[in-house]
Amino acid sequence: MTAPKVVIIGAGIVGANLADELTARGWADVTVLDQGPLPRTGGSTSHAPGLVFQTNASKTMTEFAKYTVSKFLELDCFLQVGGMEVATTPARWEDLKRKHGWATSWGVQGSLINAEECVRRWPLLDGSQVFGALHVPSDGLARAAKAVAVLAERATSRGARFVGSTRVTDVLQEGGRVTGVRTDQGDFPAEVVVSCAGFWGREIGAMVGMDVPLLPLAHQYVKTGRVDELVGRNTEEVEASLPILRHQDQDLYFREHVDRLGIGSYAHRPMPVDESILDPSVTETAMPSMLPFTEEDFAPSWEESKLLLPALRQTKVEEGFNGIFSFTPDGQSLVGESADVRGFWLAEAVWVTHSAGIAKAVAELLVDGHSETDLHEVDVHRFEEIQLAPSYVSETSQQNFVEVYDILHPLQPKLSPRELRVTPFHLRQRELGAVFLEAGGWERPHWFEANAPLLKKLPHDALPPARDAWSAQFHSPIAAAEAWHTRNGVALYDMTPLKRVEISGSGSLEFLQSLNTNQLQKSVGSVTYTLMLDDAGGVRSDVTVARLGPELFQAGINGNIDVDHLVKHAPDGVQIRDITGGTCCIGVWGPLARELVQPLSKEDFSHTGLKYFRARRARIAGVPVVAMRLSYVGELGWEIYTGADNGLRLWDALWAAGQSLGVIAAGRAAFNSLRLEKGYRLWGTDMTTEHDPYEAGVGFAVRPAKGEFLGRDAIEGRSEETASRRLRCLTIDDGRTVVLGKEPVFVDGVAAGYVTSAAYGYTIGRPIAYAWLPASADVGSGVEIEYFGRRVAATVAAEPLFDPGMERIRR
Repeated sequence: MTAPKVVIIGAGIVGANLADELTARGWADVTVLDQGPLPRTGGSTSHAPGLVFQTNASKTMTEFAKYTVSKFLELDCFLQVGGMEVATTPARWEDLKRKHGWATSWGVQGSLINAEECVRRWPLLDGSQVFGALHVPSDGLARAAKAVAVLAERATSRGARFVGSTRVTDVLQEGGRVTGVRTDQGDFPAEVVVSCAGFWGREIGAMVGMDVPLLPLAHQYVKTGRVDELVGRNTEEVEASLPILRHQDQDLYFREHVDRLGIGSYAHRPMPVDESILDPSVTETAMPSMLPFTEEDFAPSWEESKLLLPALRQTKVEEGFNGIFSFTPDGQSLVGESADVRGFWLAEAVWVTHSAGIAKAVAELLVDGHSETDLHEVDVHRFEEIQLAPSYVSETSQQNFVEVYDILHPLQPKLSPRELRVTPFHLRQRELGAVFLEAGGWERPHWFEANAPLLKKLPHDALPPARDAWSAQFHSPIAAAEAWHTRNGVALYDMTPLKRVEISGSGSLEFLQSLNTNQLQKSVGSVTYTLMLDDAGGVRSDVTVARLGPELFQAGINGNIDVDHLVKHAPDGVQIRDITGGTCCIGVWGPLARELVQPLSKEDFSHTGLKYFRARRARIAGVPVVAMRLSYVGELGWEIYTGADNGLRLWDALWAAGQSLGVIAAGRAAFNSLRLEKGYRLWGTDMTTEHDPYEAGVGFAVRPAKGEFLGRDAIEGRSEETASRRLRCLTIDDGRTVVLGKEPVFVDGVAAGYVTSAAYGYTIGRPIAYAWLPASADVGSGVEIEYFGRRVAATVAAEPLFDPGMERIRR
């Protein structure tokens, strides 16, 4: 197969890396265009300070940073001076213990050091200001401009060409596919176009009608005058020897420039930039990515810098600028192909830290069809439509700038914008004192204050222990009452925000069969749990498919990334329709669920009348519904769907009829606990494309004998027995420590895996954690979880922990 013609827009650190990665894989017909002169194009790379701190809450972003370090070391474009994040407050010191856990989980070697060791490694520090630091020896400084030149030379030697001073004015397309780009220097034909244009990415995306959710923002960087204590330490060739330093309590970072210090600040007000009015020309003294320095914004940061580093009191700020780079609504990068114009790809909002790693992933997508690293956190299609609105992108991106160094809890919700998407039951939930957190723009109740009195009625052994301060945030013991009531009575759960699509038209069954692992050729009314794999056999999603007609299906999926996947593969005649916003869903679950629902309907809701994993159209209190006999909490009940216009009526009917049964509304906190007791996986958290079905414990949903499906060849010969790692259920031995996820797990004293999901199991009376571990860590094995620097003993348990015989769900 002949490699396609590729045009990369942008010759900065991302574009140059991508050209290198593509040509290394044999795609030699690569043209890299930039509106600026080469090699110093005037984009963000031209002024990047080059700090590479690898440790990140995201495993994906850490993997990208690790690859960037290894590649730039190979290119001799990296000063591996190490990195230090100092704590000047008790809260930050605790946070560094959590970060050390992330580093250990993702395979980055680091250590927590005391104040004395901090001063030994950074003699300019005032040791009395710090509690300690996280030190990572493999961090350092990327020489971004040099790396671009080296990468361009290497890619050119393999056949690529770099063309500067050439402005792209349009992306050419025909029949829904790119055919090239138009520039002020003529047309360049291409079958693949990749936008690596940095903060101009919005303009390039608009050329194909794509909303690119990024916001250019200015970030202050200064250089001091000579610092006497640095004189003689470094040379022009090796300009730094001290670890790069982050003072996150004051939103500052520091690096050496021979005998001067560079200081970056996020402490100032957000300064959005309209890239359309920037002059793209580059001169000896000016470039579009470097705006004039606003001294008044930096003044407080300069005072804080002198407090931490007293040596700065003998010098001053000699030069500074406001440098432009990109932020997004969730702070992550943007990678993926346009949903409407095939062959048009993005690799945007990428920092130098992750540049080589993201370029590698994009090259793998283009050449191999899949990335070795899971990309769902950076997939450009992860956002809901409401989140693409310019006002939303602007507000949330600016907030991410403000919070970039803040200590953020995993459940911490946005304060604004809120109530963008509410379900038909929102008013009733507010009346019940719902405490809402936000995801995907949806308001989702996590518990209900109206259920607080139920805590007094719980059996003594059902009361959960008190939590530590961290895990107690965005949590309430009311969740225990809601979980208990679901197990012993009946509860209503709002399942509306879970994404669902309708697949219809001639050939729908064959289409779904080709993408899914399980057998879907079943009778109308069947419901099937199945998986979608990538072509390497990784789990790209788990799906619940209901066959509502011969060529009509409803699929519960995991978000817009799945919608894009389905649309891309759908043949002519098959329609994919996102029905989430026009419908709603109530989960009615608990041993009294049938007593609640049956009197409201003439249809048969008995165990034989509507069996487990079957669906039917019905009327409940006169409301037309689709009822699916499913339960993500492991209790008798149904997911009941209706149109959004009928939703409030349905809720009110169920609520009124359930009063004699003690019906309650329950939230996501109880839901998460109940699903972990049943061992139900959450895609994107417990399993991703980096895991195959057998490793993840969902091999039961794979039916190779049914025929061809995407990923079938890749998993041939694999089984649970051949898996070298497994997703394991752990119970915490002390019965009280609730971890939150991403903590490292030690087997025989060695870091061997990490926690995915965790919760307190209210039914079993113990905390639960799921974790990726070597397959040798079998049931009964003792392990340890590192939680804020201390080791917590846990035991690998057989799963599910609750109702392993499935009697309750099938009665």
